[in-house]
Amino acid sequence: MARRDAEFIRRWLGAAAEAITRDAGRLTELDSAIGDADHGSNMRRGFTAVVAALTEEPPPPDPGHTLLVAGRTLISTVGGASGPLYGTLLRGAGKALGDEQAVEDERLAEALRAGVDSVARLGGAAAGDKTMLDALLPAVAVLPDYAAARQAAEEGAKATVPLRARKGRASYLGERSMGHLDPGAASSALLVVALAETAAADEEA
Repeated sequence: MARRDAEFIRRWLGAAAEAITRDAGRLTELDSAIGDADHGSNMRRGFTAVVAALTEEPPPPDPGHTLLVAGRTLISTVGGASGPLYGTLLRGAGKALGDEQAVEDERLAEALRAGVDSVARLGGAAAGDKTMLDALLPAVAVLPDYAAARQAAEEGAKATVPLRARKGRASYLGERSMGHLDPGAASSALLVVALAETAAADEEA
């Protein structure tokens, strides 16, 4: 298995930022149906700030600190619930990695699972509640198979459409939240897709 260093994490989060920027309009459209109509703009602002923070000199020295910086940046720049939730995801993974200079794929997978667990504790959500966890939980369950994680995240996000929201702003809508793709699950899937594509690019190099 490959070993992933700080540069890998920077490239992954940079790819995620590009994907979120491309899809910001769609994310906001999804959020307009069951939320505050600001998810796309908030996520774009946050991940743009992450890329800026990670390109400052000197850059974070290892994967763990790279994720910690990214998480702190999201918490400080993204409005609403998304900042704390996505920030907790990355910070939780970073804390789990510590200061190792490079990590095996299985170690990175364990850290991402720890980050997802932190999100579940913070939000009090579980699978089936129509949240970002519906994309993240199935994805981290099959890591470090990146291709399988991508498929699981995309399918998990799509599976939120018929669900009734039980957490967050959308839960106030009751049955009216049914029939809509959850925007947090959609943006979480973009993160997993970016991770899979970054890993695939490494294998092809």
